[in-house]
Amino acid sequence: MMLQPIMDGLVNGAIIGLGAIGVTLTYSILRFANFAHGELLSWGAYLALTVSGLLGAILPGLGTPLGPFSFGWSVPIALVMSVILTAMLALCADALLFGRLRRAGAVTIILVMASFGAALAMRNVLEFAYTSSPRYFSTALQIGREILPGLRATPDQMLVIALGAVLVLMVHLFLTRTAAGRSMRAVSEDPQLATLVGIDTRAVIRTVWILGAALAAVAGIMSGIVVQIRPTMGHDLLLPLFAAAILGGIGSVPGAMLAGIGIGLAEALTVQFIGAEWRAAVSFVILVAVLLLRPQGIFGKAAA
Repeated sequence: MMLQPIMDGLVNGAIIGLGAIGVTLTYSILRFANFAHGELLSWGAYLALTVSGLLGAILPGLGTPLGPFSFGWSVPIALVMSVILTAMLALCADALLFGRLRRAGAVTIILVMASFGAALAMRNVLEFAYTSSPRYFSTALQIGREILPGLRATPDQMLVIALGAVLVLMVHLFLTRTAAGRSMRAVSEDPQLATLVGIDTRAVIRTVWILGAALAAVAGIMSGIVVQIRPTMGHDLLLPLFAAAILGGIGSVPGAMLAGIGIGLAEALTVQFIGAEWRAAVSFVILVAVLLLRPQGIFGKAAA
């Protein structure tokens, strides 16, 4: 069997896993499914593309490829700026929409429907500003290097996998070893009790939005580097993101990443052996199977 689909699945799975972490944190702490989360991936990629283009125009040397990679220093710098700007966008969305609904005592379904509306608005703004034509961080052609017989990967793909592994480890350590992370876990377990013991739930909510948006921005940029950038890229990844969040267990960061990799591999193998037209169905089938057979996910706890 050819091993190449495994590499493609790992790359796509790393992107799905990073995006799914934001979904699982939002759901476990804010208690609603944020369907606008996929748009944060798109906005992160386009913000980075814009900043990278401006830097390249001002300082052309920043566009010179870094060693074996297809991009120059303009992209890492743009990534940092995009993370900040995407986090600010998420905080604005919470202040203008979701926060007001929470304070008004809106039920969960209202928040979910509001997230649908926010997703449509954010996606249409991107399409209006950048058109629907695909964009690229670089048009440089990369040749895959043989890692194992039948398994090749470009330097960009290897970077995506490594960056995904480093980030999920950092987030896990943040949640388990820092005061802010422990506060987030406490609010996830019992918001009322967390408030009674003096935890600032508003600060926790801000942290959730910042962390989720930052990871979504990185996932969008990673996708833009190895594939392409489109206004609908986040929308296309939305079902795999939710499938990974539920499969991994709501609230579990390692679970979201592992489930994302599993879904990425399943999609790649489906394309290889069944056909590309069935790729979109894989996440749906996995999602339904998990909800029927193990609703708490791989690392989740069963309801008492």
